[in-house]
Amino acid sequence: MTTTGSLVRSRSLPAHGGFNAGFLALEMRRMLRNRRTIVFALVVPPIFFLIFGLQGDLKTESAGSANVTGYVMVSMALYGAMLATTSGGAMVSIERGLGWSRQLRLTPLTPTAYIAIKVVVAMALGLVSVAVVFAVGAATGATLPAAAWVECFVLAWITSIVFAAFGLFMGYLLPSENVMQILGPGLAVLAFAGGLFVPASGWFETVAKFVPTYGVATLARSPLGDTSWSSLIEALVNVAVWTAIFVVGAMTMFRKDTARV
Repeated sequence: MTTTGSLVRSRSLPAHGGFNAGFLALEMRRMLRNRRTIVFALVVPPIFFLIFGLQGDLKTESAGSANVTGYVMVSMALYGAMLATTSGGAMVSIERGLGWSRQLRLTPLTPTAYIAIKVVVAMALGLVSVAVVFAVGAATGATLPAAAWVECFVLAWITSIVFAAFGLFMGYLLPSENVMQILGPGLAVLAFAGGLFVPASGWFETVAKFVPTYGVATLARSPLGDTSWSSLIEALVNVAVWTAIFVVGAMTMFRKDTARV
């Protein structure tokens, strides 16, 4: 409580509940001091890529316009962005345990501004995570067309906004002491269920279309080819709907949490 109280006194929050650069910078520094979050975001994804993307003859096997190593790189970069953005959003759970919500209740900060700042911070971490995986992939034999390097990078990062909102929402629902212990395995399950690790087919593909990871996986890998327009539309709808659900849920939980103070 002493720490959060001093933070509020030392930084000016928005005068009218709007977006505030000072508060954003404060949130960035707080995130970078969280070692567990940094490990989830920057260490785990490239390790997974090295384990699954460099086996056997994957460098010489094709996957659309890329080699299989490149295909795995894109998938692991997206998974890294998911871990990073979810971790960044879920930090709200720890903040609640420290009494940060009670401090925010004393400021004019609106739910919309708070959620927006949290999403920006989580997306910044997601950007770094994607960059690390792509750098490791480029150095170890991943092959993509020149345009696909840029397109897959941007899509893997941008679509992870779904999980920034997801992390925020879950941060209000789960206890602070074990939020990532729950969300880490949960994200792995979602990745499998949505066809991120292994492309879905048959009846499983029908089920996967309703999982949040399906839309982001389809969009992130679409520059590699073999993605129909109908699949792209389904993926866009999937991303839009799940993002809206998680954002509204996070804003609602923020209001309820601060109203109890």
